[in-house]
Amino acid sequence: MSVEAPAPTQTTPEPILSAAGVSKVFGGLVAVNQVSVDIPVGSIVSIIGPNGAGKTTFFNMLTGLYKSSGGRIVFSGRDITDDRPDVITKLGVARTFQNIRLFGAMTALENVIVGRHCRMRAGLFGSVVRAPWVRAEERAVQDRAAETLSYVGLRSNQFGQLSSNLSYGDQRRVEIARALASDPKLLLLDEPTAGMNPQESAALTEFMRKLRNDLELTILLIEHDMKVVMGVSEQITVLDHGEKIAEGAPAKVREDQRVIEAYLGKQS
Repeated sequence: MSVEAPAPTQTTPEPILSAAGVSKVFGGLVAVNQVSVDIPVGSIVSIIGPNGAGKTTFFNMLTGLYKSSGGRIVFSGRDITDDRPDVITKLGVARTFQNIRLFGAMTALENVIVGRHCRMRAGLFGSVVRAPWVRAEERAVQDRAAETLSYVGLRSNQFGQLSSNLSYGDQRRVEIARALASDPKLLLLDEPTAGMNPQESAALTEFMRKLRNDLELTILLIEHDMKVVMGVSEQITVLDHGEKIAEGAPAKVREDQRVIEAYLGKQS
């Protein structure tokens, strides 16, 4: 009598980032209250919510700009709850900001080169001594920065322009290029389509998919444009007054009564 082999068990891959019970208190104000989120590897995940819901504060804790008041944050199996921003960046987490934070007195190319510094071997001593290998590394970084700017859609004649002189949309491209220069595994985008017209927003939505597929990135974004959120997200987490009120696929979140009330108010 033949015995059938047991069916293989499917295991769920570890999330690239896991936030468990994360909170942030400013004085007597609870900005984020015990929020837990798992970000699957290779996914595009959105965090949404009304103004003041705690979204950017949550981002700032994930990237080390704020220290959490409670909870635990794990990235690629390492506890990063108390790590500095530069350490978290070197581990593979990069971000953009709701209000673009480029160095206005630097060119587009120089801004992207700055983003590569966490991967460069030359420290202060190497920069002073200017050994041949240091010069070779600098040339390679410059070439890589130019390639990255081309990849995000900037024209070559804009590489040498001061970032402050670029259009809003091009500044967004430079900021994304600077984040990509650090070779991240996880890219956090804070309101990436803010200030864009519908055509620019649609183009950025397609570009996020391209980033994920070409570079095998995981993307976590905060976004107010619901068309973008519903069109690009595989998982959505909804915050309201610092608390997670819903989570799931776009179709599920769209129909959630608590989400509808958070945005539109309760029906009288």
